[in-house]
Amino acid sequence: AERAAREIRAEVGEGADGAGELVVRELDLASLRSVRAFCHRVLQEESRLDVLINNAGIFQCPYMKTEDGFEMQFGVNHLGHFLLTNLLLGLLKNSAPSRIVVVSSKLYKYGEINFEDLNSEISYNKSFCYSRSKLANILFARELARRLEGTGVTVNSLHPGIVRTNLGRHVNIPLLAKPLFNLVSWAFFKTPLEGAQTSIYLASSPDVEGVSGKYFGDCKEEELLPKAMDDLVARKLWDISEVMVGLLK
Repeated sequence: AERAAREIRAEVGEGADGAGELVVRELDLASLRSVRAFCHRVLQEESRLDVLINNAGIFQCPYMKTEDGFEMQFGVNHLGHFLLTNLLLGLLKNSAPSRIVVVSSKLYKYGEINFEDLNSEISYNKSFCYSRSKLANILFARELARRLEGTGVTVNSLHPGIVRTNLGRHVNIPLLAKPLFNLVSWAFFKTPLEGAQTSIYLASSPDVEGVSGKYFGDCKEEELLPKAMDDLVARKLWDISEVMVGLLK
């Protein structure tokens, strides 16, 4: 992270007009303790928070658990961001107009919120559980947008596209198929810069000023399936998530 920060400082020019200050802070979304420590430091050090982009993710990993005992994909992709956002909400409200951007995925379409087995104790399918976590992202953004009406804080979710990163490191591709896969990914997948464009758009564009509770792809609003717009499920997921991360006993 420090190396990346040095590269960005060199590119922008340290101390250049309007360049601002770039700092690196440790945050592990698989640890509620880490999330709380990070937020505590941000609240101590920062007087404003204009944009929060919830972008961390883990994809189709073998069954494993977070430090707090949550299934890893649900724990990192949904619960970690849920706690992070809630702990920073006060600062976001005080900084309004401000924005929250939630990175989801079109693969939400293959997920279901199963309240009987949110932690995958009964059964685990790595593809299904990723899709469930991404559906949870959208439902979280929808419910949060409802709760933030009139505060000046907007929240929107997005699909970044298929991006050439190491997100797919847990996916096993047969050795013989790797050259073909690499060719396909080079030809059809987005670069990280291209994949970031919708997040940047939602974080900074005047076009979406005041827009909240929507879902975007390629910098345009997209339609959602009915299961991603189910307000009763969204509220129930919110209530259970509050208990799971310790915001409510």
